[in-house]
Amino acid sequence: MTSLPFDFEVAERQRTLFLLDARIAAARAELTRQQGSTADAERRRLSRHEVRLVHANERLVLSALDAWADVQAMREELGALAEVSQRDALTNIPNRRMALDRLEMAIASARRHVRRLGVLFVDLDGFKSINDSLGHAAGDRALQDAAHRLTGAVRDSDTVGRFGGDEFLVILPDIDGAREAALVAAKMLSALSDPAAEEAALSASIGIALYPQDAPSSAELIACADKAMYRAKAHGGRRSEFHADRPLEPAQRRAPPVDDLPLAANWHDGRMADMREADMREANEHLVLAALTAQGLQTKAEDIHQRLVMFLAMVAHELRNPLNPIRMATDLLQHAQADEGLLVQVQGILRRQVGHLARLVDDLLDGARASAGKFRLECGRVALREILDPVIDAIRPAVALRQQTIATTLQSGPIMINADPIRLAQVFGNLLDNASKYTQRGGEIDVDLACAGGIATLRVCDNGIGISPEALPQIFDLFVQEPHARAHDRQGLGLGLAIVRELVEAHGGTIVATSPGRGLGSEFAVTLPVSIGDPPAGSGTPGA
Repeated sequence: MTSLPFDFEVAERQRTLFLLDARIAAARAELTRQQGSTADAERRRLSRHEVRLVHANERLVLSALDAWADVQAMREELGALAEVSQRDALTNIPNRRMALDRLEMAIASARRHVRRLGVLFVDLDGFKSINDSLGHAAGDRALQDAAHRLTGAVRDSDTVGRFGGDEFLVILPDIDGAREAALVAAKMLSALSDPAAEEAALSASIGIALYPQDAPSSAELIACADKAMYRAKAHGGRRSEFHADRPLEPAQRRAPPVDDLPLAANWHDGRMADMREADMREANEHLVLAALTAQGLQTKAEDIHQRLVMFLAMVAHELRNPLNPIRMATDLLQHAQADEGLLVQVQGILRRQVGHLARLVDDLLDGARASAGKFRLECGRVALREILDPVIDAIRPAVALRQQTIATTLQSGPIMINADPIRLAQVFGNLLDNASKYTQRGGEIDVDLACAGGIATLRVCDNGIGISPEALPQIFDLFVQEPHARAHDRQGLGLGLAIVRELVEAHGGTIVATSPGRGLGSEFAVTLPVSIGDPPAGSGTPGA
């Protein structure tokens, strides 16, 4: 009987063990369920992270496509560089630089073939009164109308270029003598005085110089024609004068009626209907000259094409710089799924490099606009200091970072000009940024603004790396950058100064660069016409 309590105790213990086993099984089932829930939550978290990565990749692809579209547009603009000559933005005729280039080519051809050419310097009479009485917009339309009429009065082989302001330079290659030049001048005077003029009746004073009788070089020919023009203006204008005395009747110096002018086909002296042999010889000479001219143009086109190929290679190199970090960031996206910090870092890389691509494309498009003369200006009367002062303030942090000093001597009192503030700020910003960028640490930059004789002059000087004598004549050309300058700015494309020159000239101003040589600093001087009605010029006040 003593064994019963023992069996009962064992049964209780077995029952308790069974209950414990059941609880353990339930706990295991709950643990398994919790593990499954945790895995589901982790999968959902990773899924949300993957969605963010997909969105980031989509934004990257869209940004790359936008950048590629901009690059394609830039390529189309650059493709026109080989065909588009430098033209004046207002009148759409060759500007001063292109007219001078064509004059040099015409002189070289005339020297080679022992021919004569004429240079006509045309200055509109009383143009200032048009601006004063009708406004600058009317003056611009009058200049456009004058350019159109002058171009229509000459042959297709002649050149009418805008020399500056209300002055035009006309080049007559391959003429027979003074009489033909006088006929062209008379036809231009009649075209200008045609009563069909839209804004006002126009007239001009024309000076004529002949190669090689008057001078052997382009600069001397222009100077001779300019002096003759002033003689014509001194006689009341609306007439032409030769540099040297020519046996012409006074009536030939003034504008005859349009109906009395000979037809263009009869301009050349000595062209007689019964001189068939002379006509054939002249035609052969023209054919030879045309062939040689075509050869020269082909050579020039090949040079332009070569420069374009070199430029596109440089563009490809510059575009590759930001593409490498973008490619690296794309690879990192595959490993950034569980790392929020790495994802933010990758997004920052993409944002910076896409911004760099956008800036490169903007610079390239500005360069193409500069080449084609397609800058659109929104001009108004504005104080020059209102544009210049913020630009100087903006450059001061970069100057301080390079431990440089900038000293300013800015004329007090308002200097009013007619300008596009945004574009002119772009000009000043480029010059000041270059002065700091190409000056060593601890260097000095001077900014001087003065006004005299209706002309505002801004000078930006530095004691930086300077410009070599070989590069100075081409410093404002597209895609030009000295090798020793690229060490200071490896991201530049050689577009900035070309854009600056076009913008300054579009404002009716000039820009000149001077430098004693490498390592001896440089100076850039910008001149701009002052708007009419300014107060008297004040005195200079230095600042730092």
